[in-house]
Amino acid sequence: MAQDTNTLAPWAELVPDVGPMTVADLLALPDDSRWQFELVEGRLVRMPGSGLEASRIAGYLSWALLSFVMPRQLGAVTGADGTYDLTQPGATAETGLVPDVAFVAAHRLPARTSPEYVKAPHLAPDLVVEVASPSQFQPEMKDKVERYITVGVRLVSVVWPNHQQVDVWRPDTAGAAQLLATLKRGDALDGLDVLPGFTYPIADLFI
Repeated sequence: MAQDTNTLAPWAELVPDVGPMTVADLLALPDDSRWQFELVEGRLVRMPGSGLEASRIAGYLSWALLSFVMPRQLGAVTGADGTYDLTQPGATAETGLVPDVAFVAAHRLPARTSPEYVKAPHLAPDLVVEVASPSQFQPEMKDKVERYITVGVRLVSVVWPNHQQVDVWRPDTAGAAQLLATLKRGDALDGLDVLPGFTYPIADLFI
């Protein structure tokens, strides 16, 4: 799916003949059932909509996270339509990514009375999950993981349905993306210090 010439966002396809955009422009795009759109350094990129398996897996993880987070009032969980403004200070072009599942700790959320509450929050989630499609591969998804880690995401999981495994990434001591583990059916996702106490069996993602 990623084009060889697309080094900006190799996990997606650059949308041709579209000029520089902002995150506000991204949010204003009309719904398109064929594509999911993101913004990378001002350039609009697109990916095919999720198939049944990817959507189901993301739904299971959203439900598991919500079941853990909500009773404890730990923060917010968003799904595949939750856009985050990841534009860094001093950047001349904006970036907005849409993780399949994300968690933001309560103390970092904008106030409900804030105008930002109804927009794409200008912050990096604490935790991100991406469910790879059959046309996405590890080198391209590593690039997306590195973008997340660079802007401050503390824990990133990439689910690979075809292999029934999950790559778990977090920042190393220098702040670079580090592959912590590749989990298989006998293992469990762990919230680590981002969501202490949260676990979810990998096998349950693929039932």
